[in-house]
Amino acid sequence: MNAPRTVPDADVYRPPPDTGLEVLHVEDAFVVLVKPAGLLSEPGRGLEKRDSLLTRAQAVWPGARIVHRLDMPTSGVIVLAREALAHASLSEAFREREVDKVYEALVHGRPARDEGEIDLPLIVDWPNRPRQVVCHDTGKPSLTHYRVVGETRVDGVGTLTRIALAPVTGRTHQLRVHLASLGCPIAGDPFYGIEGDVSPRMMLHACRLALPHTLTGEPLVFESPVPF
Repeated sequence: MNAPRTVPDADVYRPPPDTGLEVLHVEDAFVVLVKPAGLLSEPGRGLEKRDSLLTRAQAVWPGARIVHRLDMPTSGVIVLAREALAHASLSEAFREREVDKVYEALVHGRPARDEGEIDLPLIVDWPNRPRQVVCHDTGKPSLTHYRVVGETRVDGVGTLTRIALAPVTGRTHQLRVHLASLGCPIAGDPFYGIEGDVSPRMMLHACRLALPHTLTGEPLVFESPVPF
């Protein structure tokens, strides 16, 4: 099994420069953005972690509020509500699993099967939080569908397997732990990756988000090209 990756200064927050928001869609009720890798979805604890996608969005739309989150090293499509009714509607859609999400990842190794599902319960590893671990006794149900879509060579890293992921549940670090459990950790993952990984970032991108409109229920689909 691959050794866990250890990253010096892993707790030091170095957000990417604020070069403006990448906006996919905006209306009075909500806004759909592309979060860059390395930026928190919302402020963390302490002034040094105040910079986030949410605070940057609130500088443009003061009423913006979080509905769901992407891990700091993950990039991709995210929706923010702009008022209370939209926040309630979007939160319910996520809670009732009316939202479809698709990610792409580059991973070390290759799964034994080119497609399937990963059904492993997860729970926080309290002594090492926010890391998560698989626990069949007390973990929360966690389900991910996956499909191998090809291979990609990354300069200085080598050939990586490209995998499309459709999470059914939305547990913390779910995709990262599930892929690591297959022996295929995401390239560049600071928590569940491999020792000596020199990937320039964590290779996980939320590339598609499908959800019902907050007022009409009309199905909406937003996509962002995978940047790796």
